[in-house]
Amino acid sequence: MTPAAPALRRTVRSWRAHLGRARLLVRAKLPPVAVDAVLTAALLFATAGLAHRDLSRSTSLVVFQWLLLIPLVWRRRAPLAVFGAMAAVAFLQWLAGAPLPADVALLIALYTVAAHSSRLRTLSAVAVLELGSLLASLTWATHGRTTQSFIALSAMVIAAAVTGVNVRTRRAYLAALEDRAGRLERERDQQAQLAVAGERARIAREMHDIVTHNLSVMVALADGAVFAQERHPEKAAAAMRQVSGTGRQAITDMRRFLGVLRADEPDALRHPMPGIAQLEPLAEQVRAAGLPTRLSVSGNPAAATAAAQLTVYRLVQEALTNTLKHAPAGTRAEVRVRCSPDSVRVDVTDDGPAATAPTDASPTASGHGNGHGHGIPGMRERAAAYGGQLDAGPQPDGGWRVSAVLTLNPPQDEDGAL
Repeated sequence: MTPAAPALRRTVRSWRAHLGRARLLVRAKLPPVAVDAVLTAALLFATAGLAHRDLSRSTSLVVFQWLLLIPLVWRRRAPLAVFGAMAAVAFLQWLAGAPLPADVALLIALYTVAAHSSRLRTLSAVAVLELGSLLASLTWATHGRTTQSFIALSAMVIAAAVTGVNVRTRRAYLAALEDRAGRLERERDQQAQLAVAGERARIAREMHDIVTHNLSVMVALADGAVFAQERHPEKAAAAMRQVSGTGRQAITDMRRFLGVLRADEPDALRHPMPGIAQLEPLAEQVRAAGLPTRLSVSGNPAAATAAAQLTVYRLVQEALTNTLKHAPAGTRAEVRVRCSPDSVRVDVTDDGPAATAPTDASPTASGHGNGHGHGIPGMRERAAAYGGQLDAGPQPDGGWRVSAVLTLNPPQDEDGAL
């Protein structure tokens, strides 16, 4: 290897880099027609130099030279029309018996047809050019080399067509990738919007359960304190202390919920989310507010996850809150929770007065319906999250009943997939 070889390689690489940047710059700055005009001008000068002697002797060859190359300026606007025009000129040139280096423009026109037109049009253009190659080989090939000339010309025709088809296929593939990327981006945005909407709905349910229940208990206790303050001041004082405790409980529940939403909430670890074990304090709270409540828990609650236990707690809390707000004085409530390895059943009933047939859109006679709020619809959403169904309505013998079954282990298909 000579000492000049490394320098030569560096020079070649430098020129390649410059040419690549120039090509990208031309494509970025110039419209396609301008790029094709530059290509046509370059071909005019190159082929004119190769056929300088023939062109200087015949004006008709100059005309053929221009007619073969000028249409290339519009090759991307009308590929098939440009190819047809150039093929017609080449046929006239063959009739005149005047071969020219400018015939290479037919290969460029064929490449353009293959890159921008359908497969049928590409095959038609290949057939036309193959016929022209056969005529040119029969007319202009040297004696005994007709076959070799036709094979060489056919190879160039096929190479131009295959290159154009590859470019078209690659362009279609890239377009499909861009379309798929766009669809995935839109789906991602839609999923994000759905996630945000779902999170907002979850937050609204939690806030509704926390605020509505505690405020209902506080209102009931405050009303009782007002009635008892003259005859039984000690009971009024106890009720107000219970109001204070309920308010603190509401703050604690809010901090529990914020602890789930915010990692920097310090009370998140000290105040876990409520579960089945907290149903007894909940029952004590509504008893203090004036609703006698009996609680029965059977089975092993540990089989249910923390999220499932929170759902049970919220269902019971909302059902008791509705009874506390709407049922008349003297109403009693009963809560039954039955736990099994596969499910948790929740039943909350009261013995209030008989109610008319329930509807989801309007309150019933007992007032438990919540057509304008989030109570019963929110409970249905909570139950549906565990593949269950919630039933809420009046009982035949009077009172109101809320019943739900939460599925802890979803059924699996034969392959074991969810």
